[in-house]
Amino acid sequence: MAGVLDSVNKRTQLVGENRLELLLFRLGSSQIYGINVFKVKEVLQCPKLTIMPHSNPVVRGVAPIRGETISVLDLGLATGQAQLEDVENCFVILTEYNTATQGFLVKGVERIINTNWESIHPPPKGSGSEHYLTAVTEFEGKLVEIIDVEKILSEVSPMEEEISEGVVTEEVSDAAAELHVLIVDDSAIARKQIKRCVETIGVTTTLLNDGKQAYDYLCGLADDGEDVSKKFLVMISDIEMPEMDGYTLTAAVRSDPRLSDLHVVLHTSLSGVFNQAMVKKVGADNFLAKFNPDQLATVVTDRIKSIGGVVDVE
Repeated sequence: MAGVLDSVNKRTQLVGENRLELLLFRLGSSQIYGINVFKVKEVLQCPKLTIMPHSNPVVRGVAPIRGETISVLDLGLATGQAQLEDVENCFVILTEYNTATQGFLVKGVERIINTNWESIHPPPKGSGSEHYLTAVTEFEGKLVEIIDVEKILSEVSPMEEEISEGVVTEEVSDAAAELHVLIVDDSAIARKQIKRCVETIGVTTTLLNDGKQAYDYLCGLADDGEDVSKKFLVMISDIEMPEMDGYTLTAAVRSDPRLSDLHVVLHTSLSGVFNQAMVKKVGADNFLAKFNPDQLATVVTDRIKSIGGVVDVE
């Protein structure tokens, strides 16, 4: 237990410093890709895969790993490239996204690098909407592409996006009509999911792509004399974002007296004890794992009730 706590303390020291670690890997070419180490549970030589009839072609098979039956997705095929060959000599990056474990088949794993979110940039303008990149960076003079895993998972295994009946009452919807939610996420898929969910409740939304853009936007409103805590019911922010991550954004908001009362919910596919410790350290009001429409709707409706938008009648 002491070792785990020491590791938590070490990782939480990154909070506010806008830093991250990337695991670098390759698919079928010389191009280098990266994934946040926080999402990686293990890297292993590809085990023997069992093909599942009628499964998505991207799913190369399933394998028993650490007591679980894990689907293994071909990241090359998933991003529009040729499928990976010589599978037995490939590697599986075991990850946790959206509270589920999955394996990503890659050709080779390079190394882990320590970098910072300021050096992680949005995909180049003009790259279109069909690409699978959420960000890019540079390491030792080479371009590193960070794949939009949420887009891949939404295509391979679409998640339920409808709010269950009864989660949002008529009284909440009536109160929500005058309220505004700020959504910050670098994944276009995630932004659309969150927007559809919360707009079903009845609120208006503003969508921004990363933490720096959000912080500059909020500061601009404050400079114009706006009280952002009254303008926005809540800011729902991803954690992993180029330029400025959600932890650093939250810490910046809390340290600015003009913004500090803004209600902040961190909404992320990251999970685990490290994340909970970081959320507490930066002062977020709530943390929610992606993507559960009922849970997200409940967080927003509870916030509406907490500001007196709806009075519960026993």
